[in-house]
Amino acid sequence: MTSIGFIGLGHMGGPMAANLVKAGYTVKGFDLSPQSMETARQAGVIVSSGLAETIADAGIVVTMLPAGEHVVAVWKELLESVPAGTLLIDCSTIDIDSARKAHAMAADKGCPSLDAPVSGGTGGAAAGTLTFMVGGERDVFTRAQPLLSAMGKRIIHCGEASMGQAAKVCNNMILGISMIAVGEAFVLGERLGLSHQALYDVASVSSGQCWSLTTYCPVPGPVPTSPANRQYEPGFAGALMLKDLKLARAAAKATGAMTPLGAEAARLYEQFAELGFGDKDFSGIINLLRDKSGSGAA
Repeated sequence: MTSIGFIGLGHMGGPMAANLVKAGYTVKGFDLSPQSMETARQAGVIVSSGLAETIADAGIVVTMLPAGEHVVAVWKELLESVPAGTLLIDCSTIDIDSARKAHAMAADKGCPSLDAPVSGGTGGAAAGTLTFMVGGERDVFTRAQPLLSAMGKRIIHCGEASMGQAAKVCNNMILGISMIAVGEAFVLGERLGLSHQALYDVASVSSGQCWSLTTYCPVPGPVPTSPANRQYEPGFAGALMLKDLKLARAAAKATGAMTPLGAEAARLYEQFAELGFGDKDFSGIINLLRDKSGSGAA
């Protein structure tokens, strides 16, 4: 089975690499965090001393990194060493321009490439149930499907290079907006004397039904597995939601798309982060809404 180099073994990348090991792949990995490296080693990943050792003899290289600048820098370095034909897959959530730049660099070296950001959070990464939104040529996507299926449940080809990132930024803009809407409804319900359970029982089977309500309900009780039941420990951190909403805002500006709700969602999550809650689950935005209720804020 093809050897895989995996760069970025953090909260998402580490469990993903571990699932590749479980599927029978030989995985060599590297991360700047010694703790992440040790966790990966315990999961069966062969930890490396650096990038060169990680990609040596790898037929496929996967990256899971914080931002576009990191992806471009790492791909530039690894493309100096990997042979033509090496499959490169970036699973980070990054800006569209950086994704296109990475694809172009890979094409210049004769390396097939995919952008394959994920949805599902740390729980999905650990359980191997992530959704992959994939951009790149169809034959390259077909080649990568078995590997991606070892880490995820739904593998969706979204179109040409960078369309995986396009799908991710649009999806997460919906998610950020819908979580705020659900939070607003519960805060209003509280003010009206409506119980959380009653509102959930109605909205979850009515026109207000959405993932933010039925899977990630922002109040304790109705959905026992939601982060609200464990003091909003992520999950999907508010800082990451803010990152994605900023990517959506940049994409909207670049294309001239009108996204007023997306812009407002970004503004609220900026406040959430500025108040020190960026490391809490993004569903904790309901607490910001509570705090502002009655303060004169619209």
